[in-house]
Amino acid sequence: MLRFLLRRLLVALLVALAVSSISFSLAYLSGDPAIAIAGAGGSAKDAALIRELYGFDRPIVVQYADWIVQALQGNLGTSYYFSMPVSQIIAERIPVTLLLGTASFIVAMLLALPLGIIAALKPNGLLDRIALLIAVSGQAIPSFWLGLILIVVFGVWLDLVPISGADSWTGFILPVVVLSYYALPALMRLMRASMIDVLQANYIRTARSKGLGTTTVILGHALRNAVLPLVSVAAVQLGILLSGSIVIESVFALNGLGRLAWESLLRSDLAVVQGIILILSLVYVLLTTLADLINAWLDPRIREA
Repeated sequence: MLRFLLRRLLVALLVALAVSSISFSLAYLSGDPAIAIAGAGGSAKDAALIRELYGFDRPIVVQYADWIVQALQGNLGTSYYFSMPVSQIIAERIPVTLLLGTASFIVAMLLALPLGIIAALKPNGLLDRIALLIAVSGQAIPSFWLGLILIVVFGVWLDLVPISGADSWTGFILPVVVLSYYALPALMRLMRASMIDVLQANYIRTARSKGLGTTTVILGHALRNAVLPLVSVAAVQLGILLSGSIVIESVFALNGLGRLAWESLLRSDLAVVQGIILILSLVYVLLTTLADLINAWLDPRIREA
């Protein structure tokens, strides 16, 4: 168990290092960042001044090392557009993204677990086919298109919920529905497949032969083992919901990190883009690492190794 933990933490550290280098290199993907900041109307003299002001004239290795040291201290640089610390801008926007992603994940899990279990009880039955239809439609329908349809129907025609902004909790209803429906198919199908495999195990047959009811067998014996493969996928889906909400935040005009990233790209505010990618990527790495540790703790084969 200790070797597994050390190996997994080492992998997480290497991934975090790779993510930091990729985040830093974003400033140079489109060429000289000083020219990008100066804009189309900037002169060569303006670019030279910006290059000297932000240290772009130093060797890239030196810039990267300095950026890493500052990031470890919580300093992600200064926004070129707002002239504010990037960490402060992210701190102001991240609550919206966390609330949206977490709420969508909870709704998706609350739907995926019972739907997956019900579908597994009678494979290829009516309920299983309905669940499969939900999964296929969730994967096939673009999230932005579904968001626009919900805005037109429930926000414009029926006038039941706000169509933009987050002034109240009702402003999160439609985006949470869209994002949770996006995450639902993968979680539900994995829960279904895992439950079907577990229900065919010998210890489940023994429990049924003792006269235990279906509810007792599922909740008391099958669910714990069936949910193990779901832990890793759930962590991945949560990370996707947190980092992939740029389209939904733009559609519903929510001032979260996704919309901030899009606006910063349009403004060539590379420092903000770097900070957002670094933060969301590290959250993703943390979630997947935590999921692996939970799986290791629940799996007796790894725990006893």
